[in-house]
Amino acid sequence: MPARDHDSGYKLLFSDPLMVRDLVRGFVDDPWLQRLDFSTLEPVKGHYVSEDMRQRADDVVWRVKSGEGWVYLYLLIEFQHAIDRFMALRMLVYVGLLYQDLIRQKQLAPGGQLPPVLPIVLYNGERRWRAPTTLAALLPPLPAFLKPLQPQMRYVLIDEGAYPDETLRGLPQNLAAAIFQAERLQTPAAIQDFVARLEAETRAPAFARVRRIVAIWLRAVLRHNRTYAIDLPELDDLQELNTMLSQRIEKWAKDYLAAGEQKGRMEGRVEGLQQGVLRGETRVLARLLTRRFGELPGWVEARLNAATEAQLEAWSDAVLDARSLDEVFAEPQGRPAGSPPPASH
Repeated sequence: MPARDHDSGYKLLFSDPLMVRDLVRGFVDDPWLQRLDFSTLEPVKGHYVSEDMRQRADDVVWRVKSGEGWVYLYLLIEFQHAIDRFMALRMLVYVGLLYQDLIRQKQLAPGGQLPPVLPIVLYNGERRWRAPTTLAALLPPLPAFLKPLQPQMRYVLIDEGAYPDETLRGLPQNLAAAIFQAERLQTPAAIQDFVARLEAETRAPAFARVRRIVAIWLRAVLRHNRTYAIDLPELDDLQELNTMLSQRIEKWAKDYLAAGEQKGRMEGRVEGLQQGVLRGETRVLARLLTRRFGELPGWVEARLNAATEAQLEAWSDAVLDARSLDEVFAEPQGRPAGSPPPASH
């Protein structure tokens, strides 16, 4: 997906309070933050930056009430593709402009104090983030007299690609972690499985809005994928996406098998043997069966290795609608060919 579209998609995702809640709860490890009342999250529409900056940050500033009283916590979230060495300085400017706007609008904490700010950089680039997270790290060594007189800023970095898969899987029911996992899926079938699980987990009425924005975002991801491109019509719900994706996956599976058969034929020409075609078709069918039903038992592998081209074609057609391995390999009489016979008594 083009960088600008990706940024816009992420801004759409994090325009939902449930997504912001899960981002903080899952990826900012602090007991005080975990105690915040995230049901009070509300977006802040500020006028504290110039027009070009507001286009980047205006809709990703939130405030939430803390458990200690009605002190506001403002969450400033920036999305970056490229690594900005001076991000700490940029955050200092953003927070300063935010404070100026709060003073101008007289939205200060009790006693006229400024509210605390949590600056978060959510980075989703391919390279790992190496820029300093503090302003002090950008300054040269200073005399003792000057050190305390320098401006200070530290931001929380969430480097999406730095989290191992097992860490993300260890955050069930976390919408932000689910989005991070979705970006790593390599095949349409894996995307469909992900969408089906997420759709089942978010059927409560409270998830209505987030279901819509996740569906819109995933549609864009699928359309712009460089490995496979699945162009879906306009939609606005995960259930609708799940249904449409299921239909497209069936077509993709047929195309995938056709490509595998072509590859098998090419191998056959290279080897000068028809057996090359069978090996290619067998490998493709075995991969599709594994993706559909999990690890293959020995009787299935033996049956595939001994199959004729006609049998492979018949099983390839059957795998699209079959509910089990038995149905794929079922003979007209009923028992799957090559499966273990029933025990005698």
